[in-house]
Amino acid sequence: MKKHIVANQINIAYQIDGPEDGPPIFMSNSLMASLEMWDDNISALTDRYRVIRYDTRGHGQSQVTEGPYSIALLAQDLVGLMDVLNVKQAHLVGLSMGGMICQYIGAHYPDRVLSLSLCDTASDMPPRSLWEERFFIAKTEGIAGLLDGTIKRWFLEGFINHAPEKIDVVRKMILATPVDGYLGCAGAVRDMAQSTMLLKIKAPTMVLVGKQDPACTIDQATVLHRLISESSFVVIDQAAHLSNIEKPQEFNTHLRKFLESVA
Repeated sequence: MKKHIVANQINIAYQIDGPEDGPPIFMSNSLMASLEMWDDNISALTDRYRVIRYDTRGHGQSQVTEGPYSIALLAQDLVGLMDVLNVKQAHLVGLSMGGMICQYIGAHYPDRVLSLSLCDTASDMPPRSLWEERFFIAKTEGIAGLLDGTIKRWFLEGFINHAPEKIDVVRKMILATPVDGYLGCAGAVRDMAQSTMLLKIKAPTMVLVGKQDPACTIDQATVLHRLISESSFVVIDQAAHLSNIEKPQEFNTHLRKFLESVA
């Protein structure tokens, strides 16, 4: 059940599952997604962990504010949410944009981090021209103009064909994204340059990537792994960008194993 709370001066939608006294995990979603993107992953954690997931600024039921946004601002939102929920330290799990937010917190708020799980993400996202094209489509056609291309980047063709019910849920999630929220967050991703920042991250870190991810590639994940000193590297085969939905069992196994190793 989603709740709403004011953090970092905006209204944020969030949901908590798992035991009150469990070690806290915060989960941060990708661009054009809401906290429901983690539905297939929660039950693998909630026997032990207190899982807090939330809608990023401009997404889902969280407040849309005027742009531009930055990864720093989005990270401040998550730290602000931790503050109002009175969580001093947590395991942070982020996918794509969520992973970029978690990188920033790992580098700039190290005392708040028990571990980082950086999934299907990157520390920079060139080329700029690619983003300008997507912004033009969003402004002229709405989010619907980005739908098909996004689905094809997020999932392999076999999964799209054989899991229509999952794809339908994802389609609805994408289409529910406000255009201004998309433009604000996508601008933050476009302008991000975090590779040198990775050297500051000292928390135990798992870098996980779908082998066939065209959006945040194995090469980009390798940069994270090489520059974060305390990191492990996991590749999930036959998975594209949203590996947590395409291969939930493998994703959950790797995530749980990593969290237990930190504990």
